[in-house]
Amino acid sequence: MTNLNLWNKGDNVLLRGVYDNHPTYVQSLRVVKDTPKETVLLIWPGAECAAPNGYIQYGHTTWDRWAETLTNTLQIEKYIWHTNRFLILLEPDKFYSTIYIWNAASDKFVCYYINFQLPFQRTPLGFDTLDLDLDIVIETSLKWKWKDEDEYQHGIHTGGIQAEWVKEIERAQSEVFARIENQIYPLDASWLNWKPDPTWTTPYLPENWQKINY
Repeated sequence: MTNLNLWNKGDNVLLRGVYDNHPTYVQSLRVVKDTPKETVLLIWPGAECAAPNGYIQYGHTTWDRWAETLTNTLQIEKYIWHTNRFLILLEPDKFYSTIYIWNAASDKFVCYYINFQLPFQRTPLGFDTLDLDLDIVIETSLKWKWKDEDEYQHGIHTGGIQAEWVKEIERAQSEVFARIENQIYPLDASWLNWKPDPTWTTPYLPENWQKINY
């Protein structure tokens, strides 16, 4: 990292979900861009990640994330990212990220994706946030649909997703919909033809990937 705590292009970093000082999922990525106003990260098949065993085995639709998270019984284990290439765009203080998704094998663009999450914090390993379940899937035509609404409501009901976070998500939605309607960056195909650096090696988890307190 530089003196400004910005990462260099190509650096291996972690994007982690953290709840109550415990990692809930971990992705390893390469830095595409990092400025005070925007951070762009890339993950592709082969990258080392970690997630709860229930998610790896069953997916989030049949595994109760909050039952384990709120009782501090999450047991996360390593797995290998597969199928899709994600270009993740983070903006400071926002309760969502914007993701470009391609099928890695065919290089075909799949969709834009809005992931509602806590604003990221910088760490010596990369970036910490927390996925808040609710998502929006956006086609290239900019037709959109909600995703994981039931999981979001369940998170609210259990108390895992706090009331103040819900209010911030509702505020963020108006900005997201304005970006969709007016094709405002980054939902303007700006990164659609971007290609990864072919010299980059696959992202990996460093030995201290679970460390939270610095």
